[in-house]
Amino acid sequence: MKIRDDAGAWVDEEFETLDLGDPRRDRRAKELVKRFASRPTASIPGACEGWAETIAAYRFLGNEHIDWRDMMQPHWDRTTARMGQLPVVLCIADTTELNFNGQDIEGAGPLSYEAQVGMYLHATYAVTPDREPLGVMNAWMWAREPRDANGRRGGVKESVRWIESYEIVADQARALPDTRLVYVADREGDIAALMQRAQELGEPADWLIRSQHNRALKGEASFGRRCTPVRCSATSASCCPGVAARRRVK
Repeated sequence: MKIRDDAGAWVDEEFETLDLGDPRRDRRAKELVKRFASRPTASIPGACEGWAETIAAYRFLGNEHIDWRDMMQPHWDRTTARMGQLPVVLCIADTTELNFNGQDIEGAGPLSYEAQVGMYLHATYAVTPDREPLGVMNAWMWAREPRDANGRRGGVKESVRWIESYEIVADQARALPDTRLVYVADREGDIAALMQRAQELGEPADWLIRSQHNRALKGEASFGRRCTPVRCSATSASCCPGVAARRRVK
């Protein structure tokens, strides 16, 4: 299997240090990345050229001796190197659904609706303040357990993903003392446990979280009461004099 153009040359550079324990696995992995990158919306058969190549792709993806973290490690290393060249990097965390509805997927679970089937992916994406992408820093994947007869759902507490992703960003911040990292999260990340954990770690990375709860510091008015609604183009915002809306700045 060989892609004849140079469109995927970046893959060879990005995954130069890839080591999956066998050079044949390394070559297969790089060629698959090139295939999928050239046709990101296609199915696996649609991205591959022919049935033999499709079977080889499924065989690679089903290899229990290949850990996805080993596959991502070269990209993580390259992302860290790019981040270290900049004064400020935004580390944006968010969750997306991988919807496999209608497919028989082993290990999948319910999504937003119990009838939907798939899994969740929580990734942290590094970008510059000018929106230039630097790479994916980490990923947290899980499948929900179905609700029991009482409507309760077992499994790992899902809010942990926000705390763990901040911890990884904090580790990166310590390793990159000349780069200011800012952890950015939407309203799902507005949880006291995350802020407490950041404080326990000494807040090596700043954090900026979209507010969901009307919080208040001891002896002060609540956040909502100190805000004045303002209109900015097509969106609404709140202006809070002297308040850093769930934001920690050194």
